[in-house]
Amino acid sequence: MDSIDYYNKYANLYFESTVEVDMGETLEKFISHLPEGGEILDLGCGSGRDSLYLIQRGFDLTAVDGSKELCELASIHIGQNVLHMQFSELDFDEVFDGIWACASLLHTAPDHFEEILGKVIQCLKPGGVLYMSFKYGEFSGFRNGRYFNDFKTKEMKNAINKFSQLELLEIWKSPDARNEKENEIWLNVIVKKINKEKQV
Repeated sequence: MDSIDYYNKYANLYFESTVEVDMGETLEKFISHLPEGGEILDLGCGSGRDSLYLIQRGFDLTAVDGSKELCELASIHIGQNVLHMQFSELDFDEVFDGIWACASLLHTAPDHFEEILGKVIQCLKPGGVLYMSFKYGEFSGFRNGRYFNDFKTKEMKNAINKFSQLELLEIWKSPDARNEKENEIWLNVIVKKINKEKQV
């Protein structure tokens, strides 16, 4: 069973356990880098929790998820269609002012991470920002039915530095927002796609 199979099988349980988690503080950090009413891609939207928050803040939001079951649940929750799409299928060309990838890209294996991150970056307009989060650590492999690719700060900076068009804005560690996961630490990252036309 791969990660998408897991989310399809446990969609209802996952929805119920995550839809009320408060990500407001991190979402506001992300929003602070965005133009008012800008276009956002929620990449791996899960329950649609953060999509709904961003819609309510006035953004033009596109939500996608690789799990068909979660797409259906999230569509109902946010009141608009959620695209059923895997990371490898991304084909937006400089469309979004911001991409919110909360606990989604962490399911990408190390061998494919650079390729997928490149696809994600291509979806951003010049000057756009990307938020992504990963479990903090050095593990990569299957854990609790899903594939995880953990990162520490140095390794994440090295991954970002492979892309000349990326500027690291913020990187920080935080506890898990779910109270029952209080021992888990997350690595949060906000990067900006540099507008090369403005570079000297």
